[in-house]
Amino acid sequence: MPRFTVIQIPLFLLLLTGLAAAQEKNDNLEQLNKKIVQLQQQIIEMQKKHDAEIYTLTQQINELVEQIGKPKDKDELTALRALALAESTKEISIENKAEETTFQSQGLGLQALNPELSVTGDFLFSTRQDTTSDQSSDFDFRNLGVHVESWLDPYTHFKGAIEFNEEDAELGEAYVTLFNLSDDWNLTLGKFRQQFGVVNRWHKHGLDQVDFPLALRQIFGNGGLNQSGISLDWLMPPAGDASQQFTFQVTDGSNHRLLGDNSSNRPSLLAHYKKYRDISKDTYMEWGFSGLVGWNDQWEIGSPTTTQDSRKMTTVLGTDFTILWEPTEKMRYRNVEWRSEAYWLNKDILAPDGSGKDTLNAWGFYSYLQTKLSRTIDIGIRGDFYVPDSKGYADNPNWTSLSPLAVTGDDPYLWQISPYITWWQSPFVKFRAEYDYSNGRGIENPEHVVWLQAIFAAGPHKHERY
Repeated sequence: MPRFTVIQIPLFLLLLTGLAAAQEKNDNLEQLNKKIVQLQQQIIEMQKKHDAEIYTLTQQINELVEQIGKPKDKDELTALRALALAESTKEISIENKAEETTFQSQGLGLQALNPELSVTGDFLFSTRQDTTSDQSSDFDFRNLGVHVESWLDPYTHFKGAIEFNEEDAELGEAYVTLFNLSDDWNLTLGKFRQQFGVVNRWHKHGLDQVDFPLALRQIFGNGGLNQSGISLDWLMPPAGDASQQFTFQVTDGSNHRLLGDNSSNRPSLLAHYKKYRDISKDTYMEWGFSGLVGWNDQWEIGSPTTTQDSRKMTTVLGTDFTILWEPTEKMRYRNVEWRSEAYWLNKDILAPDGSGKDTLNAWGFYSYLQTKLSRTIDIGIRGDFYVPDSKGYADNPNWTSLSPLAVTGDDPYLWQISPYITWWQSPFVKFRAEYDYSNGRGIENPEHVVWLQAIFAAGPHKHERY
């Protein structure tokens, strides 16, 4: 057999095998195509059937709508029966689940009705020395304050403070504030520290120094201006980039230093205007003006004394200024605050020596600079200056109401310098050391006083200033 024949036979067999495989593959493709065509026909038939059902349901709905819309042709009962029949013919029934009804009261919960209670303590140690006496020291638990707060309803908030010391107890503040007069008006009723300047509104445990400024204490008394009455606060429309607020207060004329001879208890009037402005993202400025008017009507004249009735006006004016720099990214660790206030008094009187009408004029101011060295350390220094009136009859012991508004010395004045440091052990406990040096003319001798103060707060309000 020739050589090429031997090679061709296997090739021929191979060709036959490939043809058979290709034929089988073609048969499979034909079967697959037939199945696909059948499925397409089934889908088309189902779509036609679905469209027919949709069309029928649409016709039924339109007929029912026409029947309901024509109450003259069929009454309401027939229309309702038709709707019920249509619902019953649906193949899918909807199961209505019973909803659980929850009854809720719009008032406060019983726990929320309980007032919030806080207790503050103010403990002092002092050592002093002047040119006329030996050095003396004293421990004084100056104040234990019980503070109460509660929302009486969504529009009325109550605050109260009862103050205890080593000798007695007194009502410091107790007032309710109504916030529903309007968006910009609030009304306060009760006994409260009045908004004359800035720091008179604060409690002593919330001051930046150990005690109130010298001029404030000399004009209003050691406890400041604190009377009972009403206060109306108005958040005024902005003035450019500055916000502004106006406060008007009517209170009983009970301040002993200013209105101690107000036998008829004629009300005193107070007005305070405040303006606030952001200078930058880190600095703000606030300034304000205050005015108080009251009356006295009974005077002790002569020696021995006789009582005379004559209504006289007392006026106190004041201004305040505050600027605070507090970097936004380090506000807990760095700041610088400068605050100043000035006071001027004009009190018309009947001279106790019988010389007739007279006027007491006194004025003073304070200014302090304070900075935060760290999150827990504040240091500062305050300067005070006070000038009373000079009256020759002021030293009579029967007329003690004149002092310290008037003294007998010529051109009297008193100044004080007070550096201090405050350490906040925590938001609830702080300690302060302060040194006061005071001197003047016609009032008292030079005095050195070192104060050590511990203030604590138990409760949710910490060291709230008012």
